Amino acid sequence: MSWERTNYSSGAPLEESVGYSRMVKKGPFVFVGGTTSVQPDGTVYAEGDAYGQTKYVLDKQIKLLAQAGAKPEDVVSVKMYLTDMKMGAEACKAYSEFFKEIKPLCTAVGTTALNRPTQVVEIEMTAVLDD
Repeated sequence: MSWERTNYSSGAPLEESVGYSRMVKKGPFVFVGGTTSVQPDGTVYAEGDAYGQTKYVLDKQIKLLAQAGAKPEDVVSVKMYLTDMKMGAEACKAYSEFFKEIKPLCTAVGTTALNRPTQVVEIEMTAVLDD
């Protein structure tokens, strides 16, 4: 079986120069790469705030999923990277506003740093579309 592949860009300059996509859809699978709270103007939304950044990133990713025909109910896995695991409760509070009833797999991973010191959350997710 051969599935069509569609790459989606967020418009970030590095996507083209490095060679990566923000999201890839292949067959019924939709993969959203690690996303932080960088706004279109290049600034970090909710600097140092795990709740604000998580909410911003998940909203951004759900809007991106819609471009591939996916909705929150199609999300099967979410991975959150946190620069301080003590912020986990705040990140989970924002996460639950999107996924409490859907209940995808969720993994929280501690990391020493993200691209900028004021970024404290990075999230990736996977969705599977119904046929």
